Amino acid sequence: MSEIEERKLEERTTKAEKEVKAIEDELEKISNGDLSYTKDPQLEKLLSENEKLKHRLAVLENAVKAESLSSQGKSNMKVQNSDVIVKKVSKKRPTLITDINSVEGNICILDELKNVFEVAIVSAYPDLEDPPVVITLSGNNPKFGDYQCNSAMAISQLLKAKNVKTNPREVANNILNKSPTSPIIERIEVAGAGFLNIFINKKLTEHVLNCILRFGIKPPPVKRERIIVDFSSPNVAKEMHVGHLRSTIIGDSISRILEFLNHDVLRINHLGDWGTQFGMLIAHLQDEFPDYKTHSPPISDLQAFYKESKKRFDSDEEFKKRAYGCVVKLQSGQPDYIAAWKLICDVSRLEFRKVYERLNIKLIDRGESFYHELMKVVVKELKEKGFLEEDEGRLIMWGDPVKRDGIPLTIVKSDGGYTYDTSDMATITQRVKEEKGDRFIYVTDAGQNTHFVTIEACARRAGILKDGQKIENVVFGVVLGEDKKKFKTRSGDTIKLIALLDEGLKRALDKLIEKGRDKVLTPEELKLAQEAVAYGCIKYADLSHNRVNDYIFSFDKMLDDKGNTAVYLLYALTRIRSIARTAQVSLDTLLAEVEKTGITLSHDTELKLAKVLLRFPEVILKVSNDLYVHSLCEYLYEISSSFTEFYDKCYCVEKDKDGKIVNIFYNRLMLCEVTARIMEKSFEFLGIKTVSKM
Repeated sequence: MSEIEERKLEERTTKAEKEVKAIEDELEKISNGDLSYTKDPQLEKLLSENEKLKHRLAVLENAVKAESLSSQGKSNMKVQNSDVIVKKVSKKRPTLITDINSVEGNICILDELKNVFEVAIVSAYPDLEDPPVVITLSGNNPKFGDYQCNSAMAISQLLKAKNVKTNPREVANNILNKSPTSPIIERIEVAGAGFLNIFINKKLTEHVLNCILRFGIKPPPVKRERIIVDFSSPNVAKEMHVGHLRSTIIGDSISRILEFLNHDVLRINHLGDWGTQFGMLIAHLQDEFPDYKTHSPPISDLQAFYKESKKRFDSDEEFKKRAYGCVVKLQSGQPDYIAAWKLICDVSRLEFRKVYERLNIKLIDRGESFYHELMKVVVKELKEKGFLEEDEGRLIMWGDPVKRDGIPLTIVKSDGGYTYDTSDMATITQRVKEEKGDRFIYVTDAGQNTHFVTIEACARRAGILKDGQKIENVVFGVVLGEDKKKFKTRSGDTIKLIALLDEGLKRALDKLIEKGRDKVLTPEELKLAQEAVAYGCIKYADLSHNRVNDYIFSFDKMLDDKGNTAVYLLYALTRIRSIARTAQVSLDTLLAEVEKTGITLSHDTELKLAKVLLRFPEVILKVSNDLYVHSLCEYLYEISSSFTEFYDKCYCVEKDKDGKIVNIFYNRLMLCEVTARIMEKSFEFLGIKTVSKM
């Protein structure tokens, strides 16, 4: 495919995406009641047009994928004795599930469907090199099934490239005919231009929910890895501010999910606790608190202490000279200066801990000082192996010494000092060699991405990083105020994180009192609800946005009890939990019913909710791979929406006109219990505490 043809195909794909988005926006307005249509045919026309566009978009996207695969296939061809040999990769045939009873509650349906269709596609087209297996969710229309296999279009393109005449629908039928029988699939239908609509077996859905009720929520099986997650990372002697919020809660959530999957996770707080700034801090400490060695000084307001020392450093030459002397003595390990440095670090850690305790964040402090001695070793090794070159007195290192793209690392400054680059090279060396890490995740603002790309390139070039080991920079955007500018106080100062949490507590209490919750909750319950809402709304507002984007910080929106907010979802969970409580059905009673009858699904909304719950392992695995936590928030909101639809149409507890309970539908209470468990587990991953009453 020529460059012009590729561009035209991309343009058509973009146009189709926009058309699909426009139709979906219209449909969303209808569902939300923003638009009304007097004639059903118009709505049907929109639905029909939307599905056609989706099919068209999938065809275009798969054409692009097929061309990419075709190009990759060509690049794998090797010339030998003037003959063209296609290098084939032998793949082990996946093991398929054959018995529902062998399935546990942690099955990832999406992965199993990929296995089923990989077997089908390889059987139907054994001569194709690595054919694509494309499985997606079908959307909200049940007539298109629960999932779709969209491989036929891409395979058709691959076959045409080999001069095999065919069309996507014919390919889809061939795949269908070769599909092995699977207990997770009720039926498969060929639709449209060549889509394979997959309907999940209701008996499997019931079986999985019964497993969750009996054995709890278990993680899907994955290969265990040693994963180092580097997040939060404030600077010593400076208070944590709103800029640290995103790294702290995104890193914590990612760590929680990876820990649930039984990975060996090391949570590291890479504190800025070393460098020239400590010279001025120690000199200022000596002047202000000369007896600091015997009496711990009250320097809890670290920001003010730092500003005072910085002001003196910038304006007083004698003080500056003494500060530089303090740095030299600190770095040479003189006891008095080490003691002063430790004092400042300890005071800082106490302040940081106040924030972490309130947000329920667990971290191991390991600052730059931890790697100080290792920096000398790393510099020596890089020199000896010829990776460093002189540049205006500095020693620099390129990730690619031929291309020399971007900015090189400055490993040694012209004055012989080390830099953040040196520290980060020492850090990755220690994490590979001593910690034996497989994945190295750094949660930082987007501005540092180029730096970590260079660190990875240099670490790979130096042989520090091996095949299979990777640095992943989890980048995020900026927190904005409602004026869409960087979030600051009215005076222009950076907002302290502790002040932000205090404001959240105040507003959460006001909201609860406004709703009259203070009249029905005990003081202890009210306090728990206040903290759950305050910290939950701050975390959820951040995590529910795509992390690469900036987002506007608004307490009013965060505390809204409608829509995709923590408050709405926490309320939804407490309502679900109250159903069995109102019916006076204990968990033991409910589980006894499970053992007797098990859960069965009869109403359409029961089955719809159950199939959403079935996707829990799929969502968790996705987040563990791509590290975008907003997918989990979207899923949590989808559970709540599906539950509301179910609850509106299905009685769980039936009462007479006097309010007396006349019938309890244990089957539906079981569905409520599974829903509550998965919502609670999702909140746990987001670091949000739930409460029994709100």
